[in-house]
Amino acid sequence: MSDPNQPPGFGPPGPYGSGGPQQPGYGYPAPSTPPPPPVGYPAAPPVSPYATPAPAYGAPGYGAPRPSNGMGTAGLVLGIIGVVCNVILVLWFIGMILGILAIIFGALGRGKANRGEATNKGAATSGLVMGIIATVLLPALVLLIFAGSLGAASGI
Repeated sequence: MSDPNQPPGFGPPGPYGSGGPQQPGYGYPAPSTPPPPPVGYPAAPPVSPYATPAPAYGAPGYGAPRPSNGMGTAGLVLGIIGVVCNVILVLWFIGMILGILAIIFGALGRGKANRGEATNKGAATSGLVMGIIATVLLPALVLLIFAGSLGAASGI
C-alpha cells in the first residue's frame, strides 16, 4: 500500500510526521561472524584454592603519627646552655634554672621515647644528664673552689 502522492522510497507516516526516505543498510548488522577477541590485558590465571586471600580494604587511614621529638631536643639544648652558663661564673643562677628545665624536658622526652611517641631517646637522655650537671655538679664544684680559695686566703 503505497500512497500515490508520495515519491517512491518514502514509507508510511509515523507518529511524528513523514517517515522520510528509507534507505537500506542502517541499523545493526546481522550476526554472521563471531566478534573479534577483545584487545588488551590477557585473562587472569586461575587461582589456587590454597592461595591466601588478598587483604580486605577498609577506610583509608591517616598513617602513623609523626614522632614528636621536641621535649628531648629542648632538654638537650637547655642542658648545654645551662652548663655553659655555669662555666661562666657570672651567669650561674641562669645556668641552674636552665638545668632544672633541662631535667624536666629530658625526663618528659625519655617518657615519650619509651612510649614510642618520639625517636630521640639519646638526645633526651643527654639533656637529662646535662641538666643534672648544670643543676648539681657544677655549682657544687664552684662552691668547692670558692671554699678552697677562702680557706687559702684565711690561712687555714
